[in-house]
Amino acid sequence: MSDQLSFWREGYPALMVTDTAFYRYPHYHSAQDTPDKIDYARMAQVVEGLAKVVLLLANDAEEP
Repeated sequence: MSDQLSFWREGYPALMVTDTAFYRYPHYHSAQDTPDKIDYARMAQVVEGLAKVVLLLANDAEEP
């Protein structure tokens, strides 16, 4: 359950951001794990938040 492991093995820094879905979502990484099961509105909120964090870290800035 380590999506970042293959990147590490090739020498790329990576991390996995998770809500521990693999413990709660029965379709995780299976043939039934299809786009129709995604909550796109919630995913957009997560992406927006992560983008802010990445920008803050990249710029070594303080949160406004």
